[in-house]
Amino acid sequence: MPTFTKEQIKEISEQLDCGFRAFYHKQTGELIFVPDTNRHIGMDTDAWQDELDKLDENFLDYHEIDAMEASDSFRVMADFVKQLTDTKLKDELIKALSRNRPFREFKFVIDNAGEQRQCWFAFKSKRYIEWTEEQLKMQKDIDEQENVHD
Repeated sequence: MPTFTKEQIKEISEQLDCGFRAFYHKQTGELIFVPDTNRHIGMDTDAWQDELDKLDENFLDYHEIDAMEASDSFRVMADFVKQLTDTKLKDELIKALSRNRPFREFKFVIDNAGEQRQCWFAFKSKRYIEWTEEQLKMQKDIDEQENVHD
């Protein structure tokens, strides 16, 4: 399995967070990002046609790096709230997470939270990088197990 730089891992995590699917070539480590049409139904993918064709023609040569599921993203938001010292904002975010449509409610509160908004983005970015590193480590472990059995 290829080794990825911190910059590449950051790029992968950012693309996943923005709603893209991330793939890497098993041998070369080449990264390919394409829109996740399951999350963005009806999105025009013409701009990514070359990447999509490459994946279609050589799918077995690539591994996909999984994005966070909604439950994982919810846990990141809850963890952010737990570490807050601003009790007013903490209370507002706890309420937001307990309402219907917690992602939308959280976003509304955090978008109006002044400097804490940037703290949220930094926290989320760090956690997504950790997630990406864990996904890559798990895939490496799987590859090593498969190589042992070959």
